[in-house]
Amino acid sequence: MPPVPTDTAAPQPPDAPRRDAAAATAAAAAAPTGSGPGGAEGTEPPTAGEERTVTAPLVRPPGPPKEAAPERETWTRQMDFIMSCVGFAVGLGNVWRFPYLCYKNGGGVFLIPYLLIVFVGGIPIFFLEVALGQFMKQGGIAAWNIAPLFKGLGLASMVIVFFCNSYYIMILVWGLFYLVHSLTDTLPWATCGHSWNTEQCTELFNLDLCQNVSINTTVITWTSNFSCTNMTNKRSPVIEFWENKVLRLSGGLSEPGEMNWEMILCLLTTWVIVYFCIWKGVKSTGKIVYFTALFPYVVLILLLVHGVTLPGALGGIIYYLKPDWSKLVEAQVWIDAGTQVFFSYAIGLGALTALGSYNRFHNNCYRDAYILAVINSCTSFFAGFVVFSVLGFMASEQGVDISKVAESGPGLAFIAYPKAVTLMPLSPLWATLFFIMLLVLGLDSQFVGVEGFITGILDLFPQPGAGSLRRELTAALCCIICFLIDLSMVTQGGMYVFQLFDNYSASGITLLWQAFWECVVIAWVYGADRFMDDVARMIGYRPLPVMKWCWAVVTPLVCVGVFVFHVVNYKPLTYNKTYVYPWWGEAIGWVLALSSMLCIPCTVIYKLLRCKGSLRERWQLLTTPIWGQHHLEYLTPEAEAKLLAPEPPKEKATLFETVI
Repeated sequence: MPPVPTDTAAPQPPDAPRRDAAAATAAAAAAPTGSGPGGAEGTEPPTAGEERTVTAPLVRPPGPPKEAAPERETWTRQMDFIMSCVGFAVGLGNVWRFPYLCYKNGGGVFLIPYLLIVFVGGIPIFFLEVALGQFMKQGGIAAWNIAPLFKGLGLASMVIVFFCNSYYIMILVWGLFYLVHSLTDTLPWATCGHSWNTEQCTELFNLDLCQNVSINTTVITWTSNFSCTNMTNKRSPVIEFWENKVLRLSGGLSEPGEMNWEMILCLLTTWVIVYFCIWKGVKSTGKIVYFTALFPYVVLILLLVHGVTLPGALGGIIYYLKPDWSKLVEAQVWIDAGTQVFFSYAIGLGALTALGSYNRFHNNCYRDAYILAVINSCTSFFAGFVVFSVLGFMASEQGVDISKVAESGPGLAFIAYPKAVTLMPLSPLWATLFFIMLLVLGLDSQFVGVEGFITGILDLFPQPGAGSLRRELTAALCCIICFLIDLSMVTQGGMYVFQLFDNYSASGITLLWQAFWECVVIAWVYGADRFMDDVARMIGYRPLPVMKWCWAVVTPLVCVGVFVFHVVNYKPLTYNKTYVYPWWGEAIGWVLALSSMLCIPCTVIYKLLRCKGSLRERWQLLTTPIWGQHHLEYLTPEAEAKLLAPEPPKEKATLFETVI
């Protein structure tokens, strides 16, 4: 071994623990060392203010070459990766949550905190997850072999995406149910008189007009005369269809009631579709996403063209964009912006890492991250025009302020928009288009999430010669288990179960916790400069320095700030602002949240206790990356010389170590 020049860092002992780049059992190859916090192998992480760059190209071990492992499957075209990320990250949250937050938090002013957090939080973590998967060529769990002590990050992301896969599909189930019932001459939620309607159902529900007249005056409806006092007890047929026909809502979480066989059929159909979208791997998924990612844009454009021609649409759009500069000083506006960015960019779920792992090693993932960020945010902004043009029309038709009809979440998709459609000519056509868009928009998010989970599981237990049958069986088992869990959500108390999963299992708290530790591990354990060098080995140049400062400082601070705000402002869970969950329901919710959050500290403690040696030796061993065969192929000295241009001399010497 050639001598290693010394500098201010402690010298590396000759017997420092190493791991083979091809396999954990061989010790012939060495791991590259890099710069940044935690970047030197066998040495202490540099103290604050210390800066050095260490570049250590990997070389092949001496002796006869080992049998090459089968190459990892890759996208047929790079556009397949772009479309898959668009399909996964651009989902229902862009359509039903961003427009409402924009109107609620000062209109166009909301774009200021939103875009700021996109650049200091959304893009850096999005890029980190994709680049990590591409560099390690592993899914959400095995990719964290880059710092084996923190492999719990991968386990946590798999728990989160599993829960997300389990409950998110219910939105598609409800959308399919509405779609089937839209294929009629008269929409069933437009009129009363059905078996699920009550005596309080009325097709004219305009309490504001009633309040403008004397209490002795009556309001004439299509059925009979109601006094203003009686009108307060009336219910819209849209709400009754949602609660009495679709949900068949019971009195609470403790009353599960009977299963809805119609919803079971919709659930089974949806899971079958998801399975056949992903069972053959990325080769088939990459083709399907061209339709599922692009078709919603066609429908959104059609809905916008139709929406802006409706009376009152302009008022709705103005309400959506009208700036209120005073909102910028409110903490809630910034918290909403941060939460929306983390949700809409699908951060912390491990699926982006899985998608990136199918990239070619030299793909420009840095460029892709910015392209996908522009597509994601522009879709959210564009969807606001579609939603608020229709809400403005509905407010105009009913003679009420738009704040009375503005909704977000399922309330927009299954109450506000269906109600607006009933006021339009050719209402079944527009209802069918809307729910087809809803289905397709959620479908690609669903099956790409399932793909990310399956990739993580298969990489955790690699069997190179197993073939495609192993993947198909794993996908089938995953879909069956999720289907069985979902049966609890097609009961009369299913909506309460759904809301537990939605608010705890994949909530803002869990995603922020996950994103914080991802940044800390890459920036301070593995080394921010070291990871920047790895990215340069893939794309041929180093990203802007601001990226590493976001990983090291800015993004963790944003995560901590939003996380603390969520914890401090925690309120007991309620449904429809009336039903308060019992204490044991809240306890179940926190079990769902902690089941992923505790994966990280528990794995760290478990690995440290099992490892032998002093605490320093354990840390050195457990933070030494486990490299793969592809690192030996791509990170050769010749490749290093071509990809990494020499940096200008600094005050401290630059180390070059080559292990033979």
